[in-house]
Amino acid sequence: MADPDLSSIIETPFDAALSERYLVYALSTITARSLPDVRDGLKPVHRRLLWAMRLLRLDPAGAYKKSARVVGDVIGKYHPHGDQSVYDAMVRLAQDFALRYPLVDGQGNFGNIDGDNAAAYRYTEARLTPIAMQLMAGLDEGTVEFRPTYNGEEEEPEVFPGLFPNLLANGASGIAVGMATSIPPHNVGELIDAAIKLIDRKRLDDRELMEIVKGPDFPTGGILVDDNDTILRAYVSGRGAFRLRAKVEIEREKGGGWHLLVSEIPYGVPKAKLIEEIAQLIADKKLPILADVKDESDEQVRLILEPRARTVDPELLLESLYRLTDLEIRFPLNLNVLDDTRTPGVMSLREALLAWLRFQKEVLVRRSEVRIEKIKDRLELLDGFLIAYLNLDRVIEIIRTEDEPKPVLMAEFKLSDRQAEAILNMRLRSLRRLEEMEIGRERDALIEERDDLAKLVAEEALQWKRLRSDLKKVREKFGDERRTHFAQAAPAREIDWSAMIEKEPITVILSQRGWIRAMKGHLALEQVADLKWREGDEPFIHFHAQTTDKLALFASNGRVYTFAGDKLPSARGFGEPVRLFIDLEAEVDIVQLVVVRPDMKLLVASSDGRGFVTSGDATLAETRKGKQLVNLRSGATVAVVRTIAEGADSVAVVGENRKMVVFPLSELPELARGQGVMLQRYRDGGLSDAIAFRCEDGLSWALGGESGRIRTESDLSPWRAARGAAGRMPPIGFPRSNRFD
Repeated sequence: MADPDLSSIIETPFDAALSERYLVYALSTITARSLPDVRDGLKPVHRRLLWAMRLLRLDPAGAYKKSARVVGDVIGKYHPHGDQSVYDAMVRLAQDFALRYPLVDGQGNFGNIDGDNAAAYRYTEARLTPIAMQLMAGLDEGTVEFRPTYNGEEEEPEVFPGLFPNLLANGASGIAVGMATSIPPHNVGELIDAAIKLIDRKRLDDRELMEIVKGPDFPTGGILVDDNDTILRAYVSGRGAFRLRAKVEIEREKGGGWHLLVSEIPYGVPKAKLIEEIAQLIADKKLPILADVKDESDEQVRLILEPRARTVDPELLLESLYRLTDLEIRFPLNLNVLDDTRTPGVMSLREALLAWLRFQKEVLVRRSEVRIEKIKDRLELLDGFLIAYLNLDRVIEIIRTEDEPKPVLMAEFKLSDRQAEAILNMRLRSLRRLEEMEIGRERDALIEERDDLAKLVAEEALQWKRLRSDLKKVREKFGDERRTHFAQAAPAREIDWSAMIEKEPITVILSQRGWIRAMKGHLALEQVADLKWREGDEPFIHFHAQTTDKLALFASNGRVYTFAGDKLPSARGFGEPVRLFIDLEAEVDIVQLVVVRPDMKLLVASSDGRGFVTSGDATLAETRKGKQLVNLRSGATVAVVRTIAEGADSVAVVGENRKMVVFPLSELPELARGQGVMLQRYRDGGLSDAIAFRCEDGLSWALGGESGRIRTESDLSPWRAARGAAGRMPPIGFPRSNRFD
């Protein structure tokens, strides 16, 4: 067997080879897929779609053609990617609720604002819109460069030259490698007014510019509630976000009732999803002041939101809906685009407009230069025709008598090759006297046009003046009224979310292995014992609560976590592991679970004999990570968390060494977080249990067994000592578990 050929193998470090190849992929994604070009606002797939439709002559005045034909041409000639992704891009160009100024005129089902998908491309038809034609105007006039397609068989434009600010008018969004773009749509009239102002004053500052371009203008309308300074900061930096709300009106009914009417929804929010979201709030009883949602939409959005009662505060309901649903969204601004050198970068609004204007000036100059060359060619032919008319008899004689009349004509009348060829190709009807006069008029008009274009190319001021005039024509043709309006949002009001939850009794049950569930109603002890448990599991903590309650879970590592009573899993099956709801390590034990009351006090003690008093408010932590309540020493854990009953004035502590000490509760500090103070000292072992009680009631504990008898020790003087004492053996009959319960 011959030795393998190893000449093609390149030895290189793996990390270098990987980084080099990943960089190539990243650059390809950034420049050829995900980011729009600042000059025409299009990504390659959109540009290729429009170019293919132009070649198919799908003009606005022409007939529609099947979308499948367009998609086939695009993926076969220009864009070698999946047909579905190309069709999805085409569908978006046709959706008037997705694009402020659609570039494709679709016929058939191209999706709707509810979020329904478009029909398959074999069922739909499409053609270009007038705005798309405007965007591609000048492609045949030498205004932009063309490049070979991926297989070298065709050519495609690098960028579209048309005078339409598509990047900002229609916006764009995309995710590349390590960067993204998100540009909202704007009103084309405002953009052109701003561009004209920039032509007049190149140093126009951002604040003056924002007096013209007031903010985004979404195709679905809505209300922008950000203040002017917030919008200005976003446009100056090229990054930010806009608060967009649905247009909601309070409609009064006969008899004093009212309802909310939603006539415009935020951009990009599917109407069906929004309705489902609101309906789920009602079903989950998370917004009890809302009774129903109805969809009465036709071509126009019309959602009816009915309150639970006419006495409900409309502003409270509205504020709640804005916070809980997509009736208010934040639309991001990240003006990350490719400049004229195909380099990605974040631009301000002013920089993006200036870059577009510079490109349009270049297009104007290139168009003029190409036109001048065409005029020169035409004038050359016209001069030849005039020579022929002035010497018509001799020209006819040469053509009739000479076997090769072309060189004779060129020599006798000093004609160029093109002039002689044009004369020989003239038709007999062109020899009319009228034709000679028309040629003279055409020649004079072309000379005048050439001189004007030469001045235009030579003088920058004339270029800006011409561009200004052309922009005004575009504004007259495509300018329209703003759809998104502005309103100053009222200051955020505090909402008592517990009042939004329907109050119902529940029984909270936590197992030894950390499975939690909530059963409707207040169950008796024997009912809890009859519940089913996972194999090897058993009851740990159970108590009565309400769905409006907050629960605090204390872990042995000193952290405390908060649960909402209405969000606990139902009692179907075995419930769910508590660790699904909070970030609690598997090796950390659960010490206690209690209902939090604002005025409650808790006794917290660690295994090394330290402790303190804390309040219910100090235990609330709204995040999954909870909060650190007890600062533990090395090796110590939280051993006891007990509710302090009203009127309690003493603390009893028992250690693992079966020694007990009793001291006044007033000796313990109240802390929101800390280590606490020494409750009892130990030579061996640590704290076993601690409890706060009222001294005059004595200290009680269960005797154990099935008798259910309770023993109370009234005379506690033998165990009274200063806080931190070692203590002495507990009374006769004290439980061997060293626990007070």
